[in-house]
Amino acid sequence: MTKKLICLAMAAMMIFTGCRGAEAPAESAPASTPASSTGEAPAESAPAATENFKIGIITGTASQGDEEITQANKMKEKYGDMIVTATYPDNFTTETETVISNAVAMASDPDVKAIVWCQAVPGTAAAIDKVRETRPDMIFIAGTPGEDPGVIDPKADIVLQVDEPGCGITIPPQAKIQGAKTLIHYSFPRHMSYALIVARHENLKKYCAENGIELVDVTAPDPTGDSGVPGAQQFILEDVPRQIEKYGKDTVFFTTNCSMQEPLIRKVFEEGAIYTLQCCPSPFHAFPAALNIDMSGHEADVNYLLEQLKTKVDEAGMTGRVSTWGVPCNMLFISAGVEYAKKILEGQTNGTLDDAVLRSTIQECAEEFYPGIQMTVENYEENGNSVANHYLVMSDFVTF
Repeated sequence: MTKKLICLAMAAMMIFTGCRGAEAPAESAPASTPASSTGEAPAESAPAATENFKIGIITGTASQGDEEITQANKMKEKYGDMIVTATYPDNFTTETETVISNAVAMASDPDVKAIVWCQAVPGTAAAIDKVRETRPDMIFIAGTPGEDPGVIDPKADIVLQVDEPGCGITIPPQAKIQGAKTLIHYSFPRHMSYALIVARHENLKKYCAENGIELVDVTAPDPTGDSGVPGAQQFILEDVPRQIEKYGKDTVFFTTNCSMQEPLIRKVFEEGAIYTLQCCPSPFHAFPAALNIDMSGHEADVNYLLEQLKTKVDEAGMTGRVSTWGVPCNMLFISAGVEYAKKILEGQTNGTLDDAVLRSTIQECAEEFYPGIQMTVENYEENGNSVANHYLVMSDFVTF
């Protein structure tokens, strides 16, 4: 797997679940199979253009991930009534029926021909099954799935995800460039049951060793547990100083959970440690809240935020010790999902799964966020076989 070269400095930067917040439900029998597990896409003829269609977008609420809902609103601003939006409940782990019913309600409008999910939380596969009982024609594009490939791949037409195993390869050499001698990996048993998180962790172990970095696993509270998000965040605030006292400031911190990113970034900056990448890579993910960056009027402006981040890094004396991607992955998945669904419905693709058009759409949408960037897009492999409808996306690092 060929990976992009890592940027060394902001001045030379290249032209950006794993966040998951819930239990993976038991696998159920697929209702339909848009792509086989061996990677052979079913034969399809070019679809006829559809008139007066709508595209639905389902995201979490702002409290769960403001990037996704911000981008959903951006797409509605761009296309008006062609876009309809809905959210899943914050506590989707215990409200699966609401996740399903919200999707069914959206699909009850016969003009809705496609639904884009991001994040595709646990319950998405069951929701797809339910919708297809009455709407077998519905197109589903699932971004950042919270269910394992064996669950979501047979259900959704397209699956878009950060290349989590690939991040396990690229993070250690990037952290070494930043001066890291130790990598603290925060997670909890539920996350460590997910196939791609486990694959990323295995790669982290291998490539940390190759780069002379000690990998230390620390079990954090599960944000869906009894102590909730506040308890998990408080643990991070208290534990980061303990780890730095033990291992020193040349320690890079990584967590598999979105809600832990903000306290983690804040403490890394306060303690002068190292931060390489979020679980859901994006310059918007947790940085503004952690560093008190006012994004009013610049909600989707990558260049503005990168400038603000560089200023904050300089002020903290942490030049070279902070990085992220230049493209916000979840916002990209919503944008690319909508644009690709639109192309399908306008008859611009060769079937629902048109590999060439999908790849070009991902690249085009990425460049809308960060002109000139080159994305790496590869198919997920299951037991050595490429899965045709599951795409793993990778970007270059931006180092401040």
